[in-house]
Amino acid sequence: MNPHSILASAAINIGLALITLTLFSILKKQPSNACIYYAHRLSQCQYIPFDNSTIQRFIPSISWISKAAFHVTEDDILQSHGLDALVIIRLFKFGIKFFIVCSLVGLAVLLPINYDGVKEVRDKSYSTMDSFTISNVRRGSRRLWVHFACLCFISFYGMYLLYKEYEEITIRRMQQLQNLKHRPDRFTVIVREIPLCIEHEARDCCVDHFFSKHYPNTYYSYQMVYNTDYLDELVTKSLARKIEDLRETSIAKKSKSKLSLFDFSQQKTSKVALLEEKLHALCHKIHQLQCKDMLNKKELPVAFVTFKSRSNAAVAAQLQQHSHPLLWVTELAPEPRDISWRNLRVSYRVVPLYRLGVLIVASLLTVFFAIPVTAVQGIAKYEKLKKWFPPAMAVQLIPGLNSIVTGYLPSVVLKGFIYVVPFAMFAMAKVAGCVARSKEEIKACNMVFYFLVGNVFFVSVLSGSLLDTIGNFISHPKAIPSQLATAVTAQADFFVTYILTDGLSGFSLEVLQPGLLIWDTLKSCCTLDHRRVKSPYLYSLPYFRIIPFVCLSILIGMVYAVVAPLLLPFLIVYFCLGYVVYINQIQDMYAITYETCGQYWPYIHHYILLAIILMQITMIGLFGLKLKPAASISTIPLLLSTLMFNEYCKMRFLPYFHHYSLKDAAENDEFDEKCGVLEFHYENAINAYCPPSLLPVSFAASESSSTPLVSS
Repeated sequence: MNPHSILASAAINIGLALITLTLFSILKKQPSNACIYYAHRLSQCQYIPFDNSTIQRFIPSISWISKAAFHVTEDDILQSHGLDALVIIRLFKFGIKFFIVCSLVGLAVLLPINYDGVKEVRDKSYSTMDSFTISNVRRGSRRLWVHFACLCFISFYGMYLLYKEYEEITIRRMQQLQNLKHRPDRFTVIVREIPLCIEHEARDCCVDHFFSKHYPNTYYSYQMVYNTDYLDELVTKSLARKIEDLRETSIAKKSKSKLSLFDFSQQKTSKVALLEEKLHALCHKIHQLQCKDMLNKKELPVAFVTFKSRSNAAVAAQLQQHSHPLLWVTELAPEPRDISWRNLRVSYRVVPLYRLGVLIVASLLTVFFAIPVTAVQGIAKYEKLKKWFPPAMAVQLIPGLNSIVTGYLPSVVLKGFIYVVPFAMFAMAKVAGCVARSKEEIKACNMVFYFLVGNVFFVSVLSGSLLDTIGNFISHPKAIPSQLATAVTAQADFFVTYILTDGLSGFSLEVLQPGLLIWDTLKSCCTLDHRRVKSPYLYSLPYFRIIPFVCLSILIGMVYAVVAPLLLPFLIVYFCLGYVVYINQIQDMYAITYETCGQYWPYIHHYILLAIILMQITMIGLFGLKLKPAASISTIPLLLSTLMFNEYCKMRFLPYFHHYSLKDAAENDEFDEKCGVLEFHYENAINAYCPPSLLPVSFAASESSSTPLVSS
């Protein structure tokens, strides 16, 4: 990739980012867009002031950037949105702290050494990034020890930051668990594979008998789970909204209709009466299905069992309840809003088959996706592509088009291809049998991350390397080691354009939300009653889409930190912009639908540690190809120390995220018992786990608040 291609990519991405952010700063000031850009605050019934001056609303400003960067503290995010949201912000701060130091080391130490190597190796042709990579250093040169020293520094600095972050998240998790000690899930366990009572042909009596016998002093009550597919379908098909819409439509059309007022009113009244009759019949059927006798026929072998103390719930969740390991399986229940009621219908015995099927489908998707990624690399390697596909030379007929096609187009096409991947993986994770929505997102995070590592990183490197070296491999077999060493660094320019596209264009489009803007505009054009208050477009924070892409950028930066340090300043811009954008999104737009108290961080820690290991393995190969075996051998103890660090972190921190401490539970029980509130908390716990379809049905339209939430 020539210099013009990278400059074209940078210019286009910077220009699009400036235009998009300018447009966002204007649109956010419009009261009509509050349902998009202030969805979270509107759902919390917070008052949103807007400037009374019409002119000021159309003047771009950067006030939202300064507010997000300097006025929102971590404690504010923790108190209002929870530790999971804070984990996202800490991930961006980790990237900023890590790559600032790495950039200083790379630009001040490695870059001059790499560039000075061009004088020693004159028989090579270099592209833009190749002049600043390790490929310029002469084989066997003592300067490679400087790269080894920088590798050690970056590795230990990365592990130091990881340790400090893990420690900080662990402390905050313990504090958050203490603040949320009254949650129902602290008193409740979920029990699966409950056997059927032959005498009563039911499972609920079996649950009560089992826990009354084995936990006579601590067992409190239980809530069975039912297969209420038909009931859920009825509840979701509410006619109340249709009746309300029809009434509003009739009022809006009265003045515009060509029918007489009498005929119009008679027609609309008959439709409303018909829908109301259907609604009453629907309510009657729902109440029938909620009767105990009918629900007994829909029992599932799953129940939520509540205990009189947190400590006894923690003990029951971790013990094997029966000699048969597939009967009376217990674990701590997720919080009520985190439960995936749909997956409770899946038998515990067949969950491994579901997970195996999801793994196979995800693997096939990863493998077959290598085809478009390889095609993208064919566009990026335009000089080689012309030899394989001569019609591609037509691009040169238009001045400047070659730079756009090779510099900007490959990263955009790649982003377009992988945009749908997180949603596809999340859909697959939903059918993997997880009992909690948070576990579904964590599983989706894992699948998306390894997909990105396999396709965006490895396939991009290998496909680009093959396009570059296939001819030389055939004509000069003895030059394979040296060519392979150069091929490792050959994709640095592509990853620069990828980081620019993913950061500048990706984050700016994330904050603008063009899809919601278009949808809201279409809805407004089709809505007859414009006086109607818009409902906020409230969506949960997409961890499965944020974490894997950010961790992939960290992996790319770490692998190329020693190989091509010129890439590192672009990553600083990436993480700074992402930090500002997602603070704004968390504060104003996204909803927090559950709280796992930082369960995402152990997986993030694993992803980043994998990046460090991959960096070290890459350098072992490069040192060997550069005829510096001593440096390769010296890197092996560094790799082993990284693996030992990983094992230590698993022993030191991971138990905090997998188990609830019996000591903490007992202390909280003693404190609540002294205050006389322990009974109140465990009595409320069992009511929190009533299935949504069994709650009382009410179709009454809610009256809108008389106090406006958006000032005009």
